[in-house]
Amino acid sequence: MHLTPEPRGRRLRRAVTVAAVLCTALTLCTGCGSDAAPVPPEPLPASAPPPEPPAVAPMADGLPGMPAVTDPHNVYAAAGAGMLSEAVRSAKPLVYVPHTKSGEVRVIDPATFATVATHRLGGELQHVVPSWDMTRLYATDDTGNKIVPFDPATGAPGAPIPVTDPYNMYFSPDGSTAISVAERLRRLVFYDPHTWALQGELRTPDCAGIDHADFTPDGRTAMFTCEFAGRVAVVDIVNRTLLRMIDMPHRNTNMGPQDIKLAPDGSVFYIADSDQNGLWVLDGAATTVLREIPTGGGAHGIYLSRDATKLYVTNRHEGTVSVLDAYTGAPITKWQIPGGGSPDMGNVTADGSQLWLSGRYDRSVYVLSTTDGHLIQKIPVGNGPHGLCVWPQPGRYSLGHTGITR
Repeated sequence: MHLTPEPRGRRLRRAVTVAAVLCTALTLCTGCGSDAAPVPPEPLPASAPPPEPPAVAPMADGLPGMPAVTDPHNVYAAAGAGMLSEAVRSAKPLVYVPHTKSGEVRVIDPATFATVATHRLGGELQHVVPSWDMTRLYATDDTGNKIVPFDPATGAPGAPIPVTDPYNMYFSPDGSTAISVAERLRRLVFYDPHTWALQGELRTPDCAGIDHADFTPDGRTAMFTCEFAGRVAVVDIVNRTLLRMIDMPHRNTNMGPQDIKLAPDGSVFYIADSDQNGLWVLDGAATTVLREIPTGGGAHGIYLSRDATKLYVTNRHEGTVSVLDAYTGAPITKWQIPGGGSPDMGNVTADGSQLWLSGRYDRSVYVLSTTDGHLIQKIPVGNGPHGLCVWPQPGRYSLGHTGITR
């Protein structure tokens, strides 16, 4: 989200909340050494055991044109380690780091950790987003009302494309629509992802700070978090209508719900809530918040291990990453970044061995081992690194953000 609920140019980043939100009747479903000494994993504090996960309902008819779910118990089954599609095989392995403050995208070689290019594009660059067909990457600039395409084969940017207030961007699961998440304007703006012709808009006046999203297994329903309203908007993707708003049990309206991620079996959605310092768990029917999972100060981003068995939750205010069971939400361990930091957004590498994260307030990028969480490398970057994209990624198609693939 923007650095404050004020004008988007000075937003105070949000935190993560977990809420499991799903669709109706369709739930299913290295490094290089660092100067800092490795820090062994810390066990998380004991908490009450989570309730039995909801039963997975049979898969309803999917959104026409959406690739079929191959495993009802793991919607990410086609995005496992090394499962690169033909569309990404020509992509050069690179990490793209957009900056909200310095208006640039820095490109890093993940083999050497060296910055190989700096593209000064201007504006407030929020995220680098893979297209649905995974053949392009887009740097979103909300203050400049544009997206800048990057060619993954070369890592070079192209001509800007006019798009309204693209704080974040997602794609409908059938690939027919690009969705600009216009945070400042409190609306979703729909585009043809090939011609960028306007298809329509959906106003969400009660969703201040509309932010991150994820989709039900059948692709028909999306949940969008409302960072400055303490709630989630449930959207019918087929008819482009607002179905309902779901308030979090504690409505934090400063830095409330931010990232959101569907459990592999589609039973719940996890919602990161920065002010709440943990996750909300929303039921698969997207009607009720079931419970809360404490993780750490400033919970913000949620990422899946390559085998979809673990969730990595970035605790931006305390410089840690919590590791949870992706199906139950049960705590496994917590990793501390040596010297602290502000881990924000990023993703796991294609082979699953590393977790790359932007250090939002520290002009840094962190590379962590997914084996034990030790810091492999800390890379200096520009001012305000945000929605970092690791490319290429496994999977058949991209839902957007920093690389949600299925």
